[in-house]
Amino acid sequence: MPTRPDRPEARALLEAYFEEMVRRYHGRAARPGEVAAAMAEDPSDDLAAPTGILLVAYRDGAPAGCAGLRFRPGWAELTRVYVRPAHRRHGGGAALLAAVASRARATGADRIRLDTRGDLVEARALYARHGYREIPAYNDGVYAEHWFEKVLS
Repeated sequence: MPTRPDRPEARALLEAYFEEMVRRYHGRAARPGEVAAAMAEDPSDDLAAPTGILLVAYRDGAPAGCAGLRFRPGWAELTRVYVRPAHRRHGGGAALLAAVASRARATGADRIRLDTRGDLVEARALYARHGYREIPAYNDGVYAEHWFEKVLS
């Protein structure tokens, strides 16, 4: 379901996403203020019309995950793909990828691109299983170590 990134359910998911990104990157619990600093450094406010979209997935009536798209001329950038740990291994990631692909096609995008980190091996495997192929770097993101693209048919 499309949701503004400033809505409480979206904000909670985005905070959980950033908390996991900080924790995994540093190999320790996030310190006070680290998640807020990461969110300020890489804001999500453009994941709303007209520049993007944030989809929130629900499971058993509770917000379980999210995925965002940033609209670029002719393509879309996938970001903020996250499923709460308690809801993983139930197809939520696949459902979110299908939903964003549908949204991207509807905007006229012919491909979806994304960047990710090397330590996010589960994410890289998920993208590969769903037709994303590694490509050369298309941006110079500070944490970007792998770049993927899926051509939409």
